[in-house]
Amino acid sequence: MSRLLLPVEEFTTPNPLTATESVLIDDLARLMRENGVRHVPILRGDTVVGIVSDRDLRLAFGLNQREKMLLRASDIMVPDPVTVYSETSLEEVAFEMSEKKIGSVIVNDGEDQFLGIFTVTDALNALIEIAREKS
Repeated sequence: MSRLLLPVEEFTTPNPLTATESVLIDDLARLMRENGVRHVPILRGDTVVGIVSDRDLRLAFGLNQREKMLLRASDIMVPDPVTVYSETSLEEVAFEMSEKKIGSVIVNDGEDQFLGIFTVTDALNALIEIAREKS
C-alpha cells in the first residue's frame, strides 16, 4: 500500500490544545506561544465550532489594548473549519489543504467525534517519513 494512501489518522496530532469560544485573545495568544502551536480548535462542549490560527491573532493585535480586551476567540475564529474523517487518505487531505490554501484540518473519527488536528507541519513530517523510507 502506498504511504500516501494511509489514513490521515496516522499522522494526526491527537488531543491538541483547544480553547473555548469565550477565551480572551490575549490569553489564547499566550497559550499558543507557551505550547508552540499555530492552530487552536475552538470548542463548544465537545464540538469543534471554529479554529484560530496565529495569523488570525496577528490581525487582531493591530487593535489598541482596549479593543483587544473586548475580543474573544469567537470573534476571530474561522467558523466551521474544514473537517475530514480519520480514514481519509493522507493524499486526499494534503490535496484538499493545498487546493483550499489552509494550514490545518480537523480530524474526526468514524462516529463524527473530534479526534485531533492535522496541520501543514504534520504533512511535512509525513513527507519526511515517506522520503526516508524510500531512501
